[in-house]
Amino acid sequence: MANMAQAIRMALHYAETNYDLKDVFGQDVGAPLGGVFTATQGIKTAWNSPLDERGIIGMAMGIAMAGDKCVAEIQFADYIFNTIDLLKIAGNTLWCTNGQYNLPMTVMTPVGAGIRGSVYHSHSFDAWASRLAGWKVVMPSNPLDAYGLLLSCILDPNPTMFLKPKALMRVRGEELIPGEPSDEKELKNMIDAPIGDRSNWKANWPKIQEYLVPFGKGKITRVGDQITVVSYGRHLLLCNEVADQLAAEGYSVEVIDLRSIYPYDWQMIKSSVQKTGRFLCVNEDTEVTNFGEHLSYRVTQELFYELQARPRVIAGKHVPGIGLHPNLEDASVPQKHEIAEAIKEICGEIP
Repeated sequence: MANMAQAIRMALHYAETNYDLKDVFGQDVGAPLGGVFTATQGIKTAWNSPLDERGIIGMAMGIAMAGDKCVAEIQFADYIFNTIDLLKIAGNTLWCTNGQYNLPMTVMTPVGAGIRGSVYHSHSFDAWASRLAGWKVVMPSNPLDAYGLLLSCILDPNPTMFLKPKALMRVRGEELIPGEPSDEKELKNMIDAPIGDRSNWKANWPKIQEYLVPFGKGKITRVGDQITVVSYGRHLLLCNEVADQLAAEGYSVEVIDLRSIYPYDWQMIKSSVQKTGRFLCVNEDTEVTNFGEHLSYRVTQELFYELQARPRVIAGKHVPGIGLHPNLEDASVPQKHEIAEAIKEICGEIP
């Protein structure tokens, strides 16, 4: 099975071959490195930009305004904050031009903690991204979804943001990408660049096929009837593990992988909460003005009389940064024991 970095690589190859993707660029995105997580190795249209985040976003907007598809990478989400005004303009462009200018651009950036990256390589961006009107924002939790969501992003005629969880880049999936060889070693030999001299290396791409994950469509990863837990990215996997552990204790937990942060699958959330009467959102962005707060607010506003307990959000601590020491990182972002404790507390509430 492919890992997430390989899945992203294959999606980019499929897009440059079949969707007329013209440019994939960013810091160290081109040869010889192919990105800090190797997600752009072997991509023909990949090239290296200067170390200039505003220049990268500005270039992407210019290419897109000229009518060409592009994927621009900000090497780490921690460094995307100085581009907020440009991201806002990109999201406004179609509206401001009365539909005259589409921007077929995708911004791809690694997000979140989990790699002991400390203060400058551990930030989340999903809450900020959800406020950028005019953008579609996705975050996969597995390689197959990463492949399908990235292809949907590249096909879209307007700005999309592909948030890739740093901690999942080397995690293998449980489902094959269409056309992917079933032997992991075979895939590695085909598309992973060798260590050392890469000057003459070229990827030998498998005959991968189109697979699209539509925007705004979540996925139920665990079926239950006692509480609804919504998450995405790497914390979705933690929620699955907790649901499996608690099942042995008699708890029935329904887990929803949101996949698409905006637009999001409200109908799936609504139907689940109407069944369970309880709601918990889990993510690692900071707890103040967290995207989960919006979901909790909407659940309260629209489903108040069907709730059996107050909605809850488990999120990262509102601290300036995440420390390098493992204890500091673990204390800053949600852990499995916190998720389990919250589920038990919510299920224990009596209306």
